[in-house]
Amino acid sequence: MPTIVVLFNLKPGASIADYEQWAKEKDIPTVQQLPSVSDFRVLKMGNLLGSETASPYQYCELIEVQDMDTFFADLGGAAVQEGAKVFGTFAENPLFIVSNPV
Repeated sequence: MPTIVVLFNLKPGASIADYEQWAKEKDIPTVQQLPSVSDFRVLKMGNLLGSETASPYQYCELIEVQDMDTFFADLGGAAVQEGAKVFGTFAENPLFIVSNPV
């Protein structure tokens, strides 16, 4: 089952509190309800293991996809499109990485 890994930082001036509230109240429930998605989590990144150095990314999203064709079809829905617009106001140059189990 593919997992989409999304790594990103907030744009300068974006409110952490506003982003996290939107993620909890809107983004997570919307994505979790998509037929193609089996799980969706948003993680707040911390320090690099064994050091005080901050992660190069503030957030990581993990989207577990049951079927990529269905996922791409789901992305065209109105709720997802609206969510993508809001996400774009918060996230600066997000990386969307498709991963697969070994």
